[in-house]
Amino acid sequence: MMSETREQALREIAFCEAILAKRGLTILSELFAGVSSIAAWDHFPPGDVFDPSSNSQWFYHCHPASEGSAEHGHFHCFLRPDGPAGPIHHLCAIGVDADGRLLRLFTVNRWVVGDDFADAATTLPLVARFDMQMPRPSYLLNRWLTAILVAYANEIEALIIERDAVLATHANGGALPLEDRTLEVLSELAMHSVR
Repeated sequence: MMSETREQALREIAFCEAILAKRGLTILSELFAGVSSIAAWDHFPPGDVFDPSSNSQWFYHCHPASEGSAEHGHFHCFLRPDGPAGPIHHLCAIGVDADGRLLRLFTVNRWVVGDDFADAATTLPLVARFDMQMPRPSYLLNRWLTAILVAYANEIEALIIERDAVLATHANGGALPLEDRTLEVLSELAMHSVR
């Protein structure tokens, strides 16, 4: 049986999507409102989104169209526990299709996002602190992201633990695991398996 917290977060995800759908909008159309050109790998919105109350941060980037994946791009979610000038820790990435539908959750190696890597023991408590309550680029988009991290906190925590296990198995190799370009996505979960 799901916890009340998870159930509430799932309702919030559905609520945000339903409100946008009433206007023919999606999570991604909210993100790209007023954007005339979308280039692969560019951060959207420029400069990222940071909430000074929670020290949560995120950005989105899309993939080159030639990759042929159902995934349009993904949101990278971070926490800066000591504020905007302190270290930044990647919590997870949220992959979505071109209609903004949730496809997967995953973790990446440090070289991918350039964060201040922290082990699972340090990172796990940060997941519950992600709370994005900012008006731009869209309050509904920001609440949707927060609800994803709340609803799937257990899955995200398991992915972070798996991330560390993958890095540990590569610790004896020649390259430093955190900078090993052959290690990009370290753990992932297709969302159809948990919905």
